[in-house]
Amino acid sequence: MAFKDVLLQLSSYPEPTPAAAIEQAVGFAEALGAHISALTFKIEIPNAGNALANALLNIPGMIAAERQKSVANAQNLVSVFEGMATQRGVAHDQIVGSCPSSQLAAIVTEHARMHDVTMIPIGEQALQQYVAESVIFGSGRPTIVFPEVPKSSNSFPLDVVGVAWDFSRAAARAVADALPVLQRAKTIRVVTITQEKTIDTRHSGEDLAKYLAWHGIEVVLEEEGAAGRTIGQALEEYATAHDLDLLVMGAYGHSRMHNFILGGATKTIVANPPLPVLLSH
Repeated sequence: MAFKDVLLQLSSYPEPTPAAAIEQAVGFAEALGAHISALTFKIEIPNAGNALANALLNIPGMIAAERQKSVANAQNLVSVFEGMATQRGVAHDQIVGSCPSSQLAAIVTEHARMHDVTMIPIGEQALQQYVAESVIFGSGRPTIVFPEVPKSSNSFPLDVVGVAWDFSRAAARAVADALPVLQRAKTIRVVTITQEKTIDTRHSGEDLAKYLAWHGIEVVLEEEGAAGRTIGQALEEYATAHDLDLLVMGAYGHSRMHNFILGGATKTIVANPPLPVLLSH
């Protein structure tokens, strides 16, 4: 299945998603010949404070100003997205809603279920990371997290793609979900990080290469010793050393009392993706 409909989640509060991230996402849709929908929300900030605080600090006025900030940011994000997509000739639309921040992750996850893949820029805002975790584990669709200040702001090259392979269910799901991207890449490097955890399998990397060959995909198989590093650290350094444009990996974790308990490598990547990473669970 090709990626025909991409969802891009944009943050309007407390700070807006940078234009460079929007441009890279539009470039990804352009490279795949896909439609892209921008999704953003005007954040509803609840009233707070008490009579004394309201009188001394003008809490209602401060809340109104923050609400207006989110509205203005959302409008500007849509305008920037519209201009970039139109300039590149990419089919697109916009979805703008309103919700409190406490409901944002759940609402974005529902939207993600109606699209082939969701792209989420990650910066320093904790809310964006939480939204990404919710989409990864709750949407049933692949998710691409990428730095909101990307290395290349005007394109999304798919020349060199890496696959983090550990013979697990999550890794197999990620490979299957990423087939539309892998079929477009010029070089695919499949790497297994060793010496960090026991890999229990009766199969070899050659079996994966044979499976991908049926889809017209040739790969380079490699092993990388952890050498005292975590898997997340080893993957980051591998991606940098081989100048990967995209990394494909399985996401590990589960939900407990509405909080996500992430596996080590997944937590490292989602918190601070060094490059665009396609994750599936």
